[in-house]
Amino acid sequence: MLVVACIKQVPDTTQVQIDPVTNTLVREGIPFIVNPYDTHAVEAALRLKDEFGFRVAAISMGPPNAEATLRRALAWGVDQAILLSDRAFGGADTLATSRVLAAAIERLSAEEEVGVVICGKQTIDGDTAQVGPGIATRLDLEQLTLVDRVEAFDQKGRTIRVRRKLEGRHEIVEAPLPVLLTVVRELNRPRYPSVPMRLASQEAEVQVWDNKVLKLNVEEIGLKGSPTWVSRIFSPERDKGEIVGDGVNDPEGAADLLIQKMLEKDLLTV
Repeated sequence: MLVVACIKQVPDTTQVQIDPVTNTLVREGIPFIVNPYDTHAVEAALRLKDEFGFRVAAISMGPPNAEATLRRALAWGVDQAILLSDRAFGGADTLATSRVLAAAIERLSAEEEVGVVICGKQTIDGDTAQVGPGIATRLDLEQLTLVDRVEAFDQKGRTIRVRRKLEGRHEIVEAPLPVLLTVVRELNRPRYPSVPMRLASQEAEVQVWDNKVLKLNVEEIGLKGSPTWVSRIFSPERDKGEIVGDGVNDPEGAADLLIQKMLEKDLLTV
């Protein structure tokens, strides 16, 4: 059985800057990293490999330099790395992205049974949390989102039981395979790659699949297949802060002052 982890190369958002003239991201000199949520997806896949002997494939859609992201996954211990890279894939929104990833997973399933697909909850550069569910919808997979614990995996019964992190509570749910999971940071602590694995990953093969391999309609992928797009990026202006009252020694007076300030700025009605 094959477990597929979907990962993405993203800019390190702690160092992202925006050009004030063009309102676009300044990419020069910005380092790229593996999307943090996706590191937990890879770790979850590797733990299934460790316990049940499954093979793990990591797939990523991006430009040629996204190969570095997949080599990182190889250093962690995945068995197969596939880069989905083609100019036709460029400019994709979440809908077009999920189409390409789903097509790649479907191609993998033609060669080996795919039992579990694992994605990070969201990416830090988009924060939409739409790609994972989009893949599940296109492949008709059961989907369990916001997973923070894998409670049980029944290989013979072909079911998985997980705990989902919801607002103010948790939910225990079970689903039949094949299944797609989206995971949160609390799920696990990603392993650190060993030196031998790091060295081996530099020599390992990263397969590159373009649209000649996937044979998708170019009108449904990339920018042409994206019904949404980013029209403008900007840094929000911040008002200069001010200290209102003494919340330590006079909390009631500070609260009254805060309410008065909000009323003056029409931020509060009575």
